[in-house]
Amino acid sequence: MPNSDNPVSPTHVTNPNSILTRWDITDAELTAIVDSNSSLRGMMMGYVAEVKLTRLLEANADVSESMKYDDHDRTQKGDRVIVYKGRKFVLEAKSLQTNSIRKDGARWTAKAQVDASDRRTVIFPDGSKLNTTCLRVGEFDILAVNLFALEGKWDFVFAKNSDLPRSSWKQYKPKHRKQLLASLVPVTWPPEPPFYTELFPILEELVRDRSA
Repeated sequence: MPNSDNPVSPTHVTNPNSILTRWDITDAELTAIVDSNSSLRGMMMGYVAEVKLTRLLEANADVSESMKYDDHDRTQKGDRVIVYKGRKFVLEAKSLQTNSIRKDGARWTAKAQVDASDRRTVIFPDGSKLNTTCLRVGEFDILAVNLFALEGKWDFVFAKNSDLPRSSWKQYKPKHRKQLLASLVPVTWPPEPPFYTELFPILEELVRDRSA
C-alpha cells in the first residue's frame, strides 16, 4: 500500500525537481519547519514577496528587462532591477515587522525595517565615511513593502526613495542623517503618503523627472 506521507508516492503528483522530492519530506513537514522557525519564515516570506513583485513587474509590457543582483554582491543594492520605458530602475522589497502591527477600526499601522542586512562602510559625497546598516538616500529608486502580514494577501504599497523618512539617530552627524534613510519606516493601510498602491504611476513620475 502506498505511503501517503512520501512525497514521491504514486498518490502524489510528483515533480522530480520539487524541494519536497529532493529533501524527501512532505509538505506538512516543511510547513511545520517553517511555522516553528520564525527567522526562517521571515526569510522565506521575503523571497516569496520578491517573486510576487517580479510577476507584477513583468506583466507590464513597458518593462523590457527584469533581473536581480547576486545576494552576495555588496556593491549592488536592490532586490529587483528593471528597465521601464528604456530607463533603469532599482526596487527594494521589504516586509512589515509583525510585532509592530496594530489595527484601529479599519486602519492598520505597522513599520517596515528598511536597512541593509549587515553593517558596511558608507562613503558620502564629501569623502566622509560611516559604518552603518542604514541605506543611503538614492541607493535605490522605489521601496516596495508587502502587506501579507496584515490579512494574508500579497498586496504591496510603494514609495519613492526620495520621499522616505531620514535617519534621526543622534549619534550620527546631521549632515549624515539627512543622507541616510530611517531604518524603521511607518506604513499604514489604507496607504498614506509617501506610500501608494499603484507602482506604475510612480515609475512614470520618475521617468518624467529623469527626462526633465
